[in-house]
Amino acid sequence: MKKLTFTNGDAMPMLGLGTWLSKKGEVYDAIREAIKIGYRHFDCAAIYGNEPEIGDALHDAMKSGEAKRAELWITSKLWNTAHRKHQVQPALEKTLRDLRLDYLDLYLIHWPVVLKEEAQLPFRAEDFYTLDEVPVSETWEGMEAVCEKALCRHIGVANFNIKKLEKLIARATLRPELNQIEMHPLLQQKDMLEFCKQEKMHLTAYSPLGARGNPRAPGAPAKPDMFEHPVIAGIAEKHGCPPAQVMIQWGIARGTAVIPKSVNPERLRSNFEASNLQLSEEDMAGIAGLDRHYRFVTGSFWTVEGAPQTMLSLWDE
Repeated sequence: MKKLTFTNGDAMPMLGLGTWLSKKGEVYDAIREAIKIGYRHFDCAAIYGNEPEIGDALHDAMKSGEAKRAELWITSKLWNTAHRKHQVQPALEKTLRDLRLDYLDLYLIHWPVVLKEEAQLPFRAEDFYTLDEVPVSETWEGMEAVCEKALCRHIGVANFNIKKLEKLIARATLRPELNQIEMHPLLQQKDMLEFCKQEKMHLTAYSPLGARGNPRAPGAPAKPDMFEHPVIAGIAEKHGCPPAQVMIQWGIARGTAVIPKSVNPERLRSNFEASNLQLSEEDMAGIAGLDRHYRFVTGSFWTVEGAPQTMLSLWDE
């Protein structure tokens, strides 16, 4: 398994298991099965609502000797209702209790959007703070503090664009070490990939297969299915493998971590086997021509009428 190495020598497996939309009652078995298959990198978040069940699975797997804590890479994320500096540590401590861990390997700011503590879905304009009222720099001070206390070994962000990263880096004492963003053949994020290489920052791609399980809004156009794209399907047929393996290995070959999600044992095993696939230069060039700058996760839920952010300010594009 290829790994991304951090400045202190810690190594994160490039292929991990995402847990977004993994339902209670299913995610425990999925984590246990994934560990038996060989997964050691698990991507979690407080807002997913399934960290207690994931914690039970991790605890039981370690207790039974299937994996040691030092072999596992566990990521979680700070939700938007805890962006005040004094809120970061309590939020992380709750995640640690839920996951039944003493520390995280990586803790991320989930979005560059700030919600009031009492905010509930669906969001309203009055649920938000502006980034002037609660700047990212304040949240980052809280992130630095929990890292210095060894509650997590590394800190980073998710869903940040280059402009927001540059602003954060300029003010940070501990630099963000990773950015987790949507990335797949239809959204290749070439500028971000180059920026992170220059800044010695790692990237994790979420929705690397497209957000097939993400429900479509009423009246919204049908989402593209990358599994059926003729270029990807053709490469898969040439290698005698499922299209998912092509997309996973494409991300790994670009130097990014990828976190496809599934609770199906057969798909868990098939996705894991993508690490054995070797794509040719011709394969990579063919996929490079598919970029449409298409987002499955648009972030439009942050842009309700009267909210302090718009689609333009969220992505700065």
